[in-house]
Amino acid sequence: MQEETQWIQEVLAGNKQIYAHIIDKYKNPLYATILRMTKNPHDAQDLVQEAFIKVYQQLEKYDNTGSFSSWLYRVAINHCMDEFRKKRYKMKQVEIDEGMMASADTPELIILKNENSRQLERLIATLPEDERMIILLRYVNELGYQEISELVEAPLSTVRNKLHRAKKKMRETVKREGGNFHEVSNFR
Repeated sequence: MQEETQWIQEVLAGNKQIYAHIIDKYKNPLYATILRMTKNPHDAQDLVQEAFIKVYQQLEKYDNTGSFSSWLYRVAINHCMDEFRKKRYKMKQVEIDEGMMASADTPELIILKNENSRQLERLIATLPEDERMIILLRYVNELGYQEISELVEAPLSTVRNKLHRAKKKMRETVKREGGNFHEVSNFR
């Protein structure tokens, strides 16, 4: 946190090269979140680049009261939501190859993980946009409820309710389809 504050001060003082440190720190988690929102790697890359430009342009608005990561995600997610509304963005199904990220797992484990990941991705894609966002922020980016509340600018109780509803919908979908997906039951 202190390191980020120093970077921000240096960027605002005119040292634009320091902004690369902020990009390096947040590009992968932000890309993962936006990729799960768009389901399209090219769109996700474009939106991440645009989001970092937006963050840079608004950097002087960061008031240091909350965590920088929450503020950055809020700016980026708001930018994505604006773009979705402008273009009436339609999600495209693109498989995310989680197997490429697996380490020394056996082929059987990789296949099971890939199938579970695909099933979870499909379940998340069926959720309304606001619930999908909260699920992604909580379980992909591992943000706390308070951080999510700040990001989506909603009361803490609303975040908890939407998260609960989203998990319930996902469980009901699995039951209705006759599946047995243990990861959904771990979303407690």
